[in-house]
Amino acid sequence: MNYQAVRHIPLSQDAHGIDPDHVVFRLRTGRDDCKRCTLFYADRSCRVTPVIFSSAVMQKEAQDEWFDYYQVILKSPYRRICYYFELDDGQTTRLYYGDFFADERVDDRSEYYQLPYNHPADIASPPEWVQDAVVYNIFPDSFATSRRFISDIPTQREWNGQITHGKQGGTLRGVRENLDYLADLGINCLYLNPIFAAGEYHKYDLLDYYHIDPCFGTDEEFRLLVEDCHARGMRVIIDGVFNHVGWNFFAFEDVVQKGEESRYKDWFYRLSFPVQRPEDPEAYPDYECFGYERMMPKTNTQNPEVEAYFCDVGRYWVREFGIDGWRLDVASEINDGFWRAFRRAVKEENPDCVLIGEVWESAGHWLTGDMFDSTMNYDLRKHCRRFFAERTIDAAAFDGRVTHMRMRYKLPMTYAQLNLLDSHDVSRFFSLCGEDEARMRLAVLFQMTFLGAPSIFYGDERGIAGVLEDEYRHPMDWSDTPCPLADFYRQAIRLRREQPALRRGSYTTLCAEGGLYGYRRADNQSAVSVWLNNQDIEVLLPATPGQTLWAQGLENGRLAPMGFAVFREEHTP
Repeated sequence: MNYQAVRHIPLSQDAHGIDPDHVVFRLRTGRDDCKRCTLFYADRSCRVTPVIFSSAVMQKEAQDEWFDYYQVILKSPYRRICYYFELDDGQTTRLYYGDFFADERVDDRSEYYQLPYNHPADIASPPEWVQDAVVYNIFPDSFATSRRFISDIPTQREWNGQITHGKQGGTLRGVRENLDYLADLGINCLYLNPIFAAGEYHKYDLLDYYHIDPCFGTDEEFRLLVEDCHARGMRVIIDGVFNHVGWNFFAFEDVVQKGEESRYKDWFYRLSFPVQRPEDPEAYPDYECFGYERMMPKTNTQNPEVEAYFCDVGRYWVREFGIDGWRLDVASEINDGFWRAFRRAVKEENPDCVLIGEVWESAGHWLTGDMFDSTMNYDLRKHCRRFFAERTIDAAAFDGRVTHMRMRYKLPMTYAQLNLLDSHDVSRFFSLCGEDEARMRLAVLFQMTFLGAPSIFYGDERGIAGVLEDEYRHPMDWSDTPCPLADFYRQAIRLRREQPALRRGSYTTLCAEGGLYGYRRADNQSAVSVWLNNQDIEVLLPATPGQTLWAQGLENGRLAPMGFAVFREEHTP
């Protein structure tokens, strides 16, 4: 038995309640090492000593290049559980509890693993609607000036004595007048990059958190946009930039003018007086900021006044305009206490409002249920880049990375991840594919059929390419030129929305060999299997029962190079 590979972390993604009656238990073992893993569980408050254990056989839920992951979703009669695992490799049987191996049980229940109480308040519960969301991420300056039109003309407006800038002419009116385009694509959720009053075209250097930037329109136009979206069944998520402000933000302006006498001097980090705003863009400012961006001083979010200010901002746009969620910029650089307070404030206004953190790395720290409901899944982009776009890893390595994405978070959080191939901060995925539509199609189909909410950056469906910032924030393509890629997106989105198993079902790998990757999503009514042939040779698929929902390059059970096939099988629980 490979003892070094065995791992279980109590009170984590390895042991967590998903509702008051069900608890997920996971155990990692060496790849192909164990023949059988069994969970033994008991009431930790049992009045009998030794406690009376029951058992549940665990299933091999996933496998990567080095490990197997066993799981059982236990319907437990107990709120307080002590438990251990029995591992059988075909030659040896060992018990595992308290992070140690043993040959027999002990009478002292405190030596076992513990789930002290499956408390409803500690259960991670993202809003239910997120699993059904297909998100369209709009960079407002670049999307549309009006119906099917983007001017690509710079704009300037005045806001309380400050000049705000636009670069390409996008407006909220333009978004609103093109909602029919998004509805036809199958979109049911908009995510807008920053829309509040700010100096630069990207709007990450905030001037005023309570008003729309005049380059984009008015507060009332935003209200109409939200109302029109809701009338179409679309949710609206907006960008919250609380890690930093613009250097003309009222509080920072006050410390520049008044120095140590400013009542806002504790709103910022590492100020030196007098505070100087360096004109040289290459200069390092003498205050903490976003990265080294001198025009974006970092806010001291542990200051109670700053926390209260931003919590009020969070409440305001939910209460007064009915937004459905916040995407939270530079989330990993802000203190945990602030996010817990922000969550309480927003959820008091609307418990169904989603909170999505911008975290580029593994985000388990923020996804325990008391901070965010979701994070931007940049790892999905990274793994898809390696497998689909560059082909620098094979299907087995890709599946190992997929397994890591599935096993690293509590189960409800996995279904709420914002799955993106690109965004306003990275090169277009189409460019990473060498503008090869076949590679792009396979990646998009995976994105639309994986666990979590797919997010499309505006224009991906029109084949917008770009490696540098000016390129990937390209004006939206509103030409009448036929675009097969847009038709593919439309059909892939329809597939996701028509098949509940693709939104809420379990995930099982069927095959990961060479460039062939197959997986199955299943719920109580049906199972959908997806086969992606990401290679330049034809392959014979294993027997795949059921109805063919969609296929390209499939003939007589053989799948052509760069082809795909999606099947549906009806079944009973």
